[in-house]
Amino acid sequence: GKDLGDLRLLERLLPEVAAIPGITRVRVNYLQPAEVRPGLVEVLATTPGVAPYFDLSFQHASPRVLRRMRRFGGTERFLDLLAGVRERAPAAGVRTNVIVGFPGETADDVAELERFLSAARLDAVGVFGYSDEDATEAAGMDGKLDADTIADRVKRIGGLAEELVAQRAEERVGEVVEVLLERVRGHTGEGRAAHQAPEVDGSTTVRYGGTPDAAYGGSPRPLRVGDLVCARVVATEGVDLIADLLDRAEGAA
Repeated sequence: GKDLGDLRLLERLLPEVAAIPGITRVRVNYLQPAEVRPGLVEVLATTPGVAPYFDLSFQHASPRVLRRMRRFGGTERFLDLLAGVRERAPAAGVRTNVIVGFPGETADDVAELERFLSAARLDAVGVFGYSDEDATEAAGMDGKLDADTIADRVKRIGGLAEELVAQRAEERVGEVVEVLLERVRGHTGEGRAAHQAPEVDGSTTVRYGGTPDAAYGGSPRPLRVGDLVCARVVATEGVDLIADLLDRAEGAA
């Protein structure tokens, strides 16, 4: 709503959209950390039908690099923001994208990014190497890094991110998640929990095996694409989750 002169428009709009009949889940993507206010955190964390999902464009964690990007923040400010999110929604999903190899980035800057990622407990991290784009300020900056250095840093940070998001997935074992099913085959469904955005994040495989469900008179519960089901996470495969379907009584407990 910035272009309309109302910085709180999104937090008022989301509950209205989520209340529209036929809409199962509303997800917000690509938020700027500096613009995530307490009111927006509250809406994303507590509004029925709105996924407690925070796609925060941190880009880096070194204050020096962020200033060169004309951005604000750093490790401590970003960790404080995440602490506030998790205070309102402990199981909230958080993803980000980071750029390595920005002009002037030093080894110390990369180490600071590693420190942040190691502490942040993110569900998904996209890692990209810097490249010039026409008509941008960065294209004319000094301190350009060579392609091999950028590639090495992408590999280094990408490897760390892959390890960390797999660890975060393991932390979710035992959680009950709501999964919006995208496909169903045999006794298995696959979809996205609230902390998993389509296409860019992991997925959740739901096993149900024809288990009798009290809500269906003891008959197995039929599953369909588009169903929103509750399941308990029992295992992981990298960033992906494996979960067992709960009957309606268990899911509501």
